[in-house]
Amino acid sequence: MQSRDLKPLDRYFPELHSSLKQLLPPGIILDGEIVIAGPNGLDFDALLLRIHPAASRVAKLAKETPSSFVAFDVLGFAGKSLMNEPLKKRRKILETAAKKFTPPVYLTPATTDIQQARDWFQRFEGAGLDGVVAKELDQEYVPRERVMRKVKHQRTIDCVIGGFRWYKDLKGKAIGSLLLGLYKEKTLHYVGHCSNFQKETRRELVKVLKPYRDADGNSGFGKGRTPGGPSRWTQASDVEWERLKPKLVCEVAFDHLQGERFRHAASFLRWRPDKPPKECTFDQIQLAVPYELSEIFKV
Repeated sequence: MQSRDLKPLDRYFPELHSSLKQLLPPGIILDGEIVIAGPNGLDFDALLLRIHPAASRVAKLAKETPSSFVAFDVLGFAGKSLMNEPLKKRRKILETAAKKFTPPVYLTPATTDIQQARDWFQRFEGAGLDGVVAKELDQEYVPRERVMRKVKHQRTIDCVIGGFRWYKDLKGKAIGSLLLGLYKEKTLHYVGHCSNFQKETRRELVKVLKPYRDADGNSGFGKGRTPGGPSRWTQASDVEWERLKPKLVCEVAFDHLQGERFRHAASFLRWRPDKPPKECTFDQIQLAVPYELSEIFKV
């Protein structure tokens, strides 16, 4: 097992390593997703906890929160490459192989019925799915290129800007990202960031944020959840951030809330000078009702 950037994953998911060796036929190469299902749907936070250097910790989590593998494409079968074959042929081969799949290995649902896809898009959101993926049936498998269309749920929310990060090597000259927060019981908690700015806008933001830069460190995310620090996957320079007085409010678009954080980066839409910061609370978010994962994967 390896990630899209070729990092080995077997040691982090030992229960999957053994299951895949038993359940998959020799000479098969699958493209898919490792997931952990919790009581409220897919649990992305539990998945991240698995990337831990201590084998004892990984083994403990493997028993407490076992993972599953969901296959959505096949790149090779019986020792032969299928990457140049059209999706419709690869899907038939995958479905044939999937007849022998048993938990924790599953086949992702697929359909050519637009109405069924729309139904899935609406009903399965509560199970933690971002949306649906649309692919051309005649498309070959093209690695490292976006040849599909992801149709995601999009919502908007007003957030307080509690801090920022500088843009790459332009510290003091350009803003890289705005750090977003929401209030919970009068405490501002970090929920994510937005960085979809043009080059000129990044430089203009330096002037916009200057009056709100906080030198004493007691405002912004001073008492609540703060942006993460350096880890084994990041450098200190990549995660350094500066506090801002919690006075600025902006509207952003986001696709999914995982726990109390945005799963992916949000998109800046506009400033909200008319919105009091204290009104930017978690109450703005209307969560989808959790849906049984068994309905999706036919467990």
